[in-house]
Amino acid sequence: MTTDTPARLLRLLSLLQTPREWPGGELAERLGVSRRTVRRDIDRLRGLGYPVQATKGADGGYRLVAGKAMPPLVLDDEEAVAIAVGLRAGAGHAVEGVDEASVRALAKLEQVLPGRLRRHVATLQAATTPLTNGDGPGIAPETLTVMASAVAGRERLRFAYRAGDGTGSRRLTEPYRLMSTGLRWYLVAYDLDRADWRTFRVDRVSEPFATGARFAPRELPAESAAAYLRQSIRRHQDAYDVTVTFAASAEAVAARLPAWMGAPEPLDGASCRLRATVEDPVEWTAARLALLGVEFRVHEPEELVRCVGELGARLSRAAGR
Repeated sequence: MTTDTPARLLRLLSLLQTPREWPGGELAERLGVSRRTVRRDIDRLRGLGYPVQATKGADGGYRLVAGKAMPPLVLDDEEAVAIAVGLRAGAGHAVEGVDEASVRALAKLEQVLPGRLRRHVATLQAATTPLTNGDGPGIAPETLTVMASAVAGRERLRFAYRAGDGTGSRRLTEPYRLMSTGLRWYLVAYDLDRADWRTFRVDRVSEPFATGARFAPRELPAESAAAYLRQSIRRHQDAYDVTVTFAASAEAVAARLPAWMGAPEPLDGASCRLRATVEDPVEWTAARLALLGVEFRVHEPEELVRCVGELGARLSRAAGR
């Protein structure tokens, strides 16, 4: 019999988070308590914000349903390992959609993982290879989790940085935001040594260390981190300007584009135009546009126009046309 009420509530919550309905009698048997105690514990969970639904009947079943807010989850060992492995696999490469929120979730999870599970996660990841990893540089998940934790905790971050020409330096920063372009991860931060804002490619960062020193966020010299990243990429010597029109509304296209590329401008209710500055290789940009799922036409640069044409011809041949 479980007499420790907090431990019993956690055990009950773990059972209810299994996608099924639990008869009251079965819950009482699992927990080693009376059905009356189960009903009291269900009321306690509801008081904590967990939306537990009860069904009428001889046995009175219970199940956890979707609520208005995301309550804390209780994971068993296998579930925690599975989630950590999945997040680490995505975080190691700049997979579009696996952005700062995902890395922040990984940082929270790994912070509380017991050492034995942490070793299990590392072993599984070392033994697996992602099906696709794009052309972007791989990044150690530990680098991203340290940086994401510093961003969330507003802690000054120190790291070694290698510039594009190979020059090395040590940086002390106030990290503002981590962002993924779909090919690379970037850190937008205030560089204390240079007294100015900077954008750092995370694949060039090593030895990141959160100093523990807190800071008050400074005002970013742009309307958003995405806008600042676009400006930074525009200044990069390998960047190029892209103009594309889409046969879809601006709202539909914006929902599919990464935020850092900017918002398309509506031409009418059924079409829009995007002007963006891109650092990715043209092959990557062509594939990204093709995967948006809407008709489009590239106007510039000419290199991207040719690349899209070649990609289209290659796909047509692959389809036997």
